[in-house]
Amino acid sequence: MKTAQEYISEVKNNIIEVSTQQLLSAMLNPDVIIIDVREHEEFLTGHVEGAINLPRGVLEMKIHEHPSVSHHCEWVLALNELADKEIYLICRTGGRSALAAASLQNMGFTKPISVAGGMMQWQQDGFPVIPHKA
Repeated sequence: MKTAQEYISEVKNNIIEVSTQQLLSAMLNPDVIIIDVREHEEFLTGHVEGAINLPRGVLEMKIHEHPSVSHHCEWVLALNELADKEIYLICRTGGRSALAAASLQNMGFTKPISVAGGMMQWQQDGFPVIPHKA
């Protein structure tokens, strides 16, 4: 039996993981795709600019609805449109985003990227957090 931390550690060996600084640099591209996989209540406490909230529990079922996709009604076309794009995934500490990256990889996405340390590291680094607008 593995602990969650042991399992996540194994998963991280098979995915792409970047630092918060690397995400910040990637955000210079206006077409960057950032998905916050935290629960909606967590997302409401503040998030990375441009991030879309698709909680870990529904990510695989809803990724085709990402606003950057032009084929919302056609799952296969939408998934193919996203398949080779860099998709940055962020959570609170990096565990859920690592699991999300592995899951998307298993679905056929070629560049799912987990942000190491998640929002906690992002905030520790002093990077901007966008508050939720009511």
